[in-house]
Amino acid sequence: MSVTAQRLTVTRASGAVGAEVSGLDFAAVPDGRIIAELRAIWLEHGVLFLRDAALSPQGFLAFASHFGTPVEYPFVRGLDGLPQITPVIKEPEERINFGGVWHSDTAYLERPPMATMLIAREVPPAGGDTLFADCRAAYEALSPGLRATLDGLRAINSSKKADASKTREDRQKERGAVTNAEALEATHPVVRTHPETGRRSLYVNLGHTTRFDGWTEAESKPLLDFLFAHITRPEFTCRFHWAPGSIALWDNRSVQHYPVNDYHGHRREMHRITLQGDVPA
Repeated sequence: MSVTAQRLTVTRASGAVGAEVSGLDFAAVPDGRIIAELRAIWLEHGVLFLRDAALSPQGFLAFASHFGTPVEYPFVRGLDGLPQITPVIKEPEERINFGGVWHSDTAYLERPPMATMLIAREVPPAGGDTLFADCRAAYEALSPGLRATLDGLRAINSSKKADASKTREDRQKERGAVTNAEALEATHPVVRTHPETGRRSLYVNLGHTTRFDGWTEAESKPLLDFLFAHITRPEFTCRFHWAPGSIALWDNRSVQHYPVNDYHGHRREMHRITLQGDVPA
């Protein structure tokens, strides 16, 4: 635990990824020094956790805008008048949760989001945590031989991969979609270099990656399955327990996440904002 010059207290969430920050006054407009401090913590730890943010949807959007440019999610319309905020909801009678597989957000876009910010509005009495995995640590733990092989590969990412697409169906039926496309697809490096830190990380995910470019799905499957399992090894992960007003900001360029679906019969509502990114390199 350490205390910054801005009286922000930083507590690591695990040995690999995530840090919870306390001492931020959400009633005050954060100045440039506070945002720079928070951004540095976020870049170092991959995920930034905050508590007790009494923010309206407009206030949440304003806060997220300090870190980047909010963009719309293509497959579910946002809130009326605030299209950059996507409601992430599971109703008591539903069995499938939104985004309920390990994934990196919208990797099927040519410019996937830099980051995602989520705020809890309503949580179940127990369960509903989110797991995060550090793809930097996962890459660095691979053998030199496998890293050399992966460094030269690219992978196809699709919005129609069944495990992921079924998790958005309820919200899509309820709110409609922004895009008219049935599927979105993009090819990205299997190992991407972070444009701000220079660290390398694995950039394939169970939710969207279908095969390696130039390989068949059958040829790709054994290696992809190994990488999906490797990325989510416990030593690369942390677990966040939500409460109303909790915020998580994760670096979509180097971190994956998994919302745990263990609260059937209870309602969970989150608001999500994605921040504009660049072309992975």
